[in-house]
Amino acid sequence: MNSRILAIAIDCHDADALATFWCGALGYRVTRRWRDVNRVEYVEIEGARGEPMLLFQPVPEGKTVKNRLHLDLAPTEGGQQDEVHRLISLGATRLADEPEFPWVVLADPEGNEFCVLPAR
Repeated sequence: MNSRILAIAIDCHDADALATFWCGALGYRVTRRWRDVNRVEYVEIEGARGEPMLLFQPVPEGKTVKNRLHLDLAPTEGGQQDEVHRLISLGATRLADEPEFPWVVLADPEGNEFCVLPAR
């Protein structure tokens, strides 16, 4: 028996705002909203082609250190720098772009790091 990844859960302050950013970044859509027993609302987003679901879960604490797990993205059209500029226009922040590495490190609007690699 094996497990499978059901969702990638992302802690956040504003689940709606972060879901909006990631929907724009990935071409996903909101597929479900639900509340837990404490009335905290979660937002799930998914793509159309079976890509992993992202789940945004509100938490009271802020982000304080580098992510131990992050997403690596690659453009489906155009080049890496075009994609970096598009993501920045959606609200991402450039954190590192070192010429010796093939990736550009960005952060989403709540500071979660992710990388943009060249198209595959």
